[in-house]
Amino acid sequence: MLEGKRQKQVAGVINEELTVIFRKIGLNMIDGALVSISAVKVTPDLLEARIYLSVFQAKDNAAVLKKVEEKAFEIKRELAAKLKHQLRRIPEIKYYPDDTLDHVFRMEELFKKIEEEKKPGNTEE
Repeated sequence: MLEGKRQKQVAGVINEELTVIFRKIGLNMIDGALVSISAVKVTPDLLEARIYLSVFQAKDNAAVLKKVEEKAFEIKRELAAKLKHQLRRIPEIKYYPDDTLDHVFRMEELFKKIEEEKKPGNTEE
């Protein structure tokens, strides 16, 4: 289903404010891992916001996500303070890992393997 104009607007505002909040609270760097908000999706009723977090160079993505969820109340309080004049209700925030980078790296590895197998020196047929 296509996202409506209002959904996109609310998602954009939430994304901007959360980026500032993450920097302020210190969640953009957790245990040496870089954490960024890759996408925000808002439900059509504007009552739930799904925040997709991209984690770079983390030993354990689940632990990083857990630390963000531990600060969820503080994040929502800051967000509510920023958006109270723009939204009637602050959406329920849920965090999800964005594993797009993992898929990209896996695909690149597969392409490299295919290229290696195609080289003239390899005659495994």
